[in-house]
Amino acid sequence: MLNNPQDWPEPIVRVQSLSDRCVDSIPDRYIKPPSDRPSTGTGFTLDDDANIPIIDLGGIEHDPVARASTLNQILEACNEWGFFQIVNHGVDPDLMDKARETWRQFFHLPMELKQQYANSPKTYEGYGSRLGIEKGAILDWSDYYYLHYLPLSLKDYNKWPAQPPSCREGFDEYGRELVKLCGRLMKILSVNLGLEEYTLQNAFGEEDIGACLRVNFYPKCPRPELTLGLSSHSDPGGMTLLLPDDQVPGLQVRKSNNWITVKPANHAFIVNIGDQIQVLSNALYKSVEHRVIVNSDKERVSLAFFYNPKSTIPIEPVKELVTPERPPLYPPMTFDEYRLFIRLKGPQGKSQVESLKSPR
Repeated sequence: MLNNPQDWPEPIVRVQSLSDRCVDSIPDRYIKPPSDRPSTGTGFTLDDDANIPIIDLGGIEHDPVARASTLNQILEACNEWGFFQIVNHGVDPDLMDKARETWRQFFHLPMELKQQYANSPKTYEGYGSRLGIEKGAILDWSDYYYLHYLPLSLKDYNKWPAQPPSCREGFDEYGRELVKLCGRLMKILSVNLGLEEYTLQNAFGEEDIGACLRVNFYPKCPRPELTLGLSSHSDPGGMTLLLPDDQVPGLQVRKSNNWITVKPANHAFIVNIGDQIQVLSNALYKSVEHRVIVNSDKERVSLAFFYNPKSTIPIEPVKELVTPERPPLYPPMTFDEYRLFIRLKGPQGKSQVESLKSPR
């Protein structure tokens, strides 16, 4: 397995600074091939009327009828979409709004303050503007901030921005709430597979899991039809909880040959299955390709919280889901080994998880 590189292959350009000076064009480095552009992708259509399911978690703890109905809705959403929105999830709406707006303030700080946190491809932690290390690659129209929340051995407050002042304390509380919510969702995903409710959590390493945050900043773009804020990919980790921008849609989910623009519900989280849960479920659950489009008039900010297995545990289909008729589709691989692909190559559809499948 290749080692992580220490530095980027070429000087980093902040997309936010390009947005400030580009009037009616964008650099060639950001122009996608015609087949990957938002409106003209080969073989794809846009469906503006559809939306991913919105599921109310309100009665799940105390009402057996509501619980059965909610579990069934989540099962259908996982099977049909790999994505769903959740409302009445127990996280304080004010905490959600504060988290998003605090990070928006960070991206509007002077560049010299943000540059103190510039990242490298070794860990990606900090202020970044590209994924993947291929020299000359076509880039995405976004900047981001990436940081670790768990395990505690990787949690380094020095990598977290000191400005705005509420950033460190606010993310600690936000992370605590989202870890709890992810734990509840993991139980539901387990039960819906016919497993004991702690099976998936135990396969992740019980309480010894990984969690990290990527804050995405998509500046205004004068030619949004030529580029993407984030190229098509499935998430390499276990499960993602996305806090979307509350004003500007941009996330698109692939369903068959359609790209569906997600319409976020008020104070909802968008939940999606990652590659590690696809592997554990022996592909009964599937991670789904998604991408982000950009906007000519408005910036966007979103917070993606990744709930991942312990990085050194081999992840493979759980034994209860392996039968002679359905043998294991994937060999064991640690999450550390798996995510190196993303760090080297950048987002590339579902090519990584598909390439893992055991030969037949």
